[in-house]
Amino acid sequence: MTSPWTARILTLFPQMFPGPLGLSLAGKAHEDGIWALQTVDIRDYAHDRHRMVDDTPAGGGPGMVMRPDVLAAALDANLPPAGADWPVFYLSPRGRPFDQAMARRLASAAGVTLLCGRFEGVDQRVLDARGIEELSLGDFVLSGGEPAALAVLDAVVRLLPGVIGAPETLVEESFEAGILEYPHYTRPRVWEGREVPEVLLSGHHQRIRAWRRAEAERVTRERRPDLWRAYESGEGAKTRRPADRVMD
Repeated sequence: MTSPWTARILTLFPQMFPGPLGLSLAGKAHEDGIWALQTVDIRDYAHDRHRMVDDTPAGGGPGMVMRPDVLAAALDANLPPAGADWPVFYLSPRGRPFDQAMARRLASAAGVTLLCGRFEGVDQRVLDARGIEELSLGDFVLSGGEPAALAVLDAVVRLLPGVIGAPETLVEESFEAGILEYPHYTRPRVWEGREVPEVLLSGHHQRIRAWRRAEAERVTRERRPDLWRAYESGEGAKTRRPADRVMD
């Protein structure tokens, strides 16, 4: 039997998981065995009776730093399966930006290990010694890596086969075509004096596709000039087109 896609989380707060991942589509997929979650309490690998995992920063300064010996013990006791495509990341604002391409990459792997830091962060030596890449959710600072890990896993789990009932919905989302998604509308046809665009009620598939493409490009051009530049230069995934969704 093939093992399910697995997320392994090294954390000081295992009780934070599965959190929202235990609900909705991700929760049902977890119950159905499409993906598995393993939490590792880093404190279990501390060496003293007080289960200390941190110490003062070398060179002075505020806060505390997570110890490399404790983290290495936790990592080494929970290695990915031999030969498996199983990345290991440390959630950090210094890391490479997490994006939809990375989400797809992780969804195609056998699993992922996410190290959640706390305090001022982790001793650099354990990252260097174990070859751990840093991954960032954005240009902001959280109180710990756990919320970032939940967001990363939510983005990845929804891409796993069998999680979303209509897989074709995944190909028309923001970033999948290199641009942002077009606006959506539904019933009632008129709400507070605002009408659903007439083209979406026309039943004319080609016109609807053209409108959605134009709107996606407009929104991207206005809100994300960086994405628009990449799209125009041909670096974006310009070949994909939004799937048809026609209102009855």
